[in-house]
Amino acid sequence: MPFISQIQRQSDYRLFPSSTPIVIDNGASYFRIGWAGETEPRVIFRNIVQRPRHKATGETVTIVGDHDPTLLKYFDCTRSGPRSAFDSNVVFQFEIMEYILDFGFDRLGANGSQIDHPILITECVCNPFQSRSKMAELLFETYGVPSIAYGVDAAFSYKYNQQQGVCDKDGLAICPGFTTTHVIPFIDGEPIYQGSCRTNIGGYHITDYMKQLLSLKYPHHMARFSWEKVEDLKMEHCYIAPDYVSEARLFQKGTKEAEDKTRLWQLPWVPPPTEEPPSEEEIARKAAIKEKQGQRLREMAEAKRSSRINELENESHGLEFLLQQLEQVEEHDIPSFLSATGYVSKQEVESALVKVRQSLLKAKGEPKAEQAELEEKTDPAGGERFPLLNIPDNMLTPEQLKEKKRQLFLKTTSEGRQRAKQKRYEEELERGRRNQQDEQKRLENPELYLEQLHAKYKDLSEKVEQRKRLKTNGGHTNGNSFSGSVGRGERLNAAQRERMRLLTTAAFDRGKGEDTFGARDEDWQLYKLMSKDNDDDDEGPDEHEAELARLTSRLQEVDPTFVPRTDTANPQSVEAPRFRPLTQEDFQIFFGVERFRCPEILFNPNWIGIDQAGLDEMAGVSIRRLPTKGQELEERLTSSVFLTGGSSLFPGMSERLEAGIRMIRPCGSPIRIVKALDPILDAWRGASAYAAASHFPTQTFTKEDYYEKGEDCVRRYQFRYYTL
Repeated sequence: MPFISQIQRQSDYRLFPSSTPIVIDNGASYFRIGWAGETEPRVIFRNIVQRPRHKATGETVTIVGDHDPTLLKYFDCTRSGPRSAFDSNVVFQFEIMEYILDFGFDRLGANGSQIDHPILITECVCNPFQSRSKMAELLFETYGVPSIAYGVDAAFSYKYNQQQGVCDKDGLAICPGFTTTHVIPFIDGEPIYQGSCRTNIGGYHITDYMKQLLSLKYPHHMARFSWEKVEDLKMEHCYIAPDYVSEARLFQKGTKEAEDKTRLWQLPWVPPPTEEPPSEEEIARKAAIKEKQGQRLREMAEAKRSSRINELENESHGLEFLLQQLEQVEEHDIPSFLSATGYVSKQEVESALVKVRQSLLKAKGEPKAEQAELEEKTDPAGGERFPLLNIPDNMLTPEQLKEKKRQLFLKTTSEGRQRAKQKRYEEELERGRRNQQDEQKRLENPELYLEQLHAKYKDLSEKVEQRKRLKTNGGHTNGNSFSGSVGRGERLNAAQRERMRLLTTAAFDRGKGEDTFGARDEDWQLYKLMSKDNDDDDEGPDEHEAELARLTSRLQEVDPTFVPRTDTANPQSVEAPRFRPLTQEDFQIFFGVERFRCPEILFNPNWIGIDQAGLDEMAGVSIRRLPTKGQELEERLTSSVFLTGGSSLFPGMSERLEAGIRMIRPCGSPIRIVKALDPILDAWRGASAYAAASHFPTQTFTKEDYYEKGEDCVRRYQFRYYTL
């Protein structure tokens, strides 16, 4: 069904005399208004009202019908959604109905608040008295209409198509509408409301069901499934399956026929820009810019280096001059002489000079060997640098004792650094020797060398992984039946197990079970044994891991196809999943089973929790409710089953309804399904033709009757459908 919207204001309102009736098809989905005798309504719009607030001023405005999406830029529509005056096809919100009638009369061309034309307005089957009375009150007292007539929309459509020769005088009118579905039997051209039937399901529920299915299937595109868009997709792609189970099996098996029935909706997608490879001129230009920037950075670095060298040279000359002056100062006058310089002793000045000279050599880029030689010459670990270490404590003053402690700390630190340097030097020599041997083996037999290297790498990696597993959860059962479980003691090393043994036995004195710990001074020696200083193998680098790292680096050098193993024991080292870029396929919506699954609820309302009869069952219920029954009458009714309403436009509706009615009728019963010429507008056309007939004034009740008799005239009102 195409989206209908005719809201242009008419300009010929005054050309119609006051005796010309105004015809209103007040449907739950669309509001149609026009003049009697015409074949098309003048104004058509959605029967909804929305009252958003202006974003700048906060003023509330009323939007009736189809609002322009560009209004969302100026109005806040989040707190006020579309509202309808209907509840299951019955008008119950007359404040909203007043907004809709105001808009409809204004679009028809009425300038004042007074409407001087008779009104023919449609209503649902067996409309409640309260709704009909309130509508009469609204039209008479608010708009001052002279007379009103009520009629059922499905009956008008049936009479109009009967005049066109589509259906017979006897038949069933089935009207699947927006929120409800009605079945009305007609005998001799008159509707028999005693046999009518209603189910609270219609096109609204189909759209809502389809919106839910698509939102569950494509949650990332949920914002795309607006009500208006899903409504258009429903009327464009949905159909009624002749046999739902067989149709569903086709899609379950994924046959060629199912692929042909699948529809595709391509969402807007802009492909990412493809980067073309730069030209040779562009590469040369970027290289020149990069070289120019590099040259500038080198110049800045050289200037900074020269400035640093000058500063260090000046500082070195200053310290040398200070040492020369200290040579001429007595020993006991040195502290007072150095009080203004920030140094405490001559040794501290010499140490500062050594550091400055080392920094100067580094800044000038001298080889490391010269730096080490300078450090050995100027930073001896003997008594010249630490003169107080060889003097007994009783011969020193308190200040000298503090200085002696500091010198002891400096000496220990210096010796530790020397040992660490020596160890690193030896490790580098050993690593170079190993690499030289490996390179010699590789040159002798490359294939055998590579095979041995891979085997050694595999063996070491298994050992490292096993050690990590033992650290985390162990590899023994600890006496339990579950493999992989381990006690805490099996995860400890030798020193940790010894501490655990001491802890568990400390409270018992030689196994006697008496808690006498602490009674003797020897017991407190236990804390020394339990200290972490005895943890020789608790922490520290593992030689297997170091060797594995060396082998990994070596294999990456000699084997281009080598891929190192991932660290499965450490989940933090696992690389995070990389998200692929979005493609055009990610913005495609496929309609497969949804095409026939959503309209199927017209025949199976229990799928969405409505425990009522479907379309085919409603026909049988309506026939059974007739006051007069007979085989001949039932056959006449099923020989002219008339379909009208917006939801009857689904392809396959007639065939499926015929098959369903045939299942509940005796074998050989004549069944004929006919569809209205225009299921959407035939109700208004039938009402327009009826209002233009000469006998129409006899079917209305006037304002005077309403004021004189009150609601009684509305209660006793009965509309008769004469032959057009």
